[in-house]
Amino acid sequence: MDPIFLAEAAINGLLLGGVLALLALGLNLIFGVIDIVWIAYVDLVMIAMYAVYFLVMVYGWPIWLAGLAAIGVGALLGIGVHVLIISPILGSAPVNQLLATGGLLFFLQSFATFLWTTDHKSVRVTLPVIELGGMFVSFARLIAFVIAILAMIGLYLFLTRTYIGTAIRAVAQDREAMALMGADPRRVYLVTSAVGGAMAGLAAALLSIQYSVHPHFGAAFGPITFMICVLGGLGNMVGAFVASFIMSEIISIGGVTWSTEMGYVIAFALFIVMMFVRPGGILTKRE
Repeated sequence: MDPIFLAEAAINGLLLGGVLALLALGLNLIFGVIDIVWIAYVDLVMIAMYAVYFLVMVYGWPIWLAGLAAIGVGALLGIGVHVLIISPILGSAPVNQLLATGGLLFFLQSFATFLWTTDHKSVRVTLPVIELGGMFVSFARLIAFVIAILAMIGLYLFLTRTYIGTAIRAVAQDREAMALMGADPRRVYLVTSAVGGAMAGLAAALLSIQYSVHPHFGAAFGPITFMICVLGGLGNMVGAFVASFIMSEIISIGGVTWSTEMGYVIAFALFIVMMFVRPGGILTKRE
């Protein structure tokens, strides 16, 4: 294979990994603190992408302002999902929690189909393609990668340099001890849901300039996001970050070497093997 094509695929995989890491960190943050998997997390991204589409294409907002609005929409959706669905079932069996968030997934898809049909809708933002030494790199993906990395740095600073961020990390480590010390886990859960939702909204803004949106958009990114979280270790933020780039490189290079479908086949095959070798995540030590 031409080494130029291989290098181009590696760069595109790296850029895709930034957005996947943003999605995985948002989902993993919620799981690590609230201890529940939002199966419908990427469908919140789908709703926020529709918000970006209508704000730009119907109301004429600039894309950057629509992106900020999408972050707000995501945060509000995160709070709404927690208050209406997650909070009442926090003490339920894990299977009931999965069924509830799975039901939300189908509700959101049906709701979007009813309102906006199954037509693909895209934000018509024309961005150039950059040529570097014979390689072609999407400027949209480059922008998305840079913003995603900056957002993850902001999340790290929020979790390590603020009082509420410290409380979130403390609840993630030992929620019972925090309750005994007088902290209010419910407030921490609410803030965590808002932050996780805001990250979904930001991901929606970044994906809107690369992909069209439709009611089943979550089927394209939902399984890979969940797989990355499990591969990195549920609740392990560093593991999810590393797993995002491993999987995105496999998908991108596998897609160029064979086909896009084969890239996903190899990624899922690696996931299955790793679940036997390191079921707790790629960064955990083998027992």
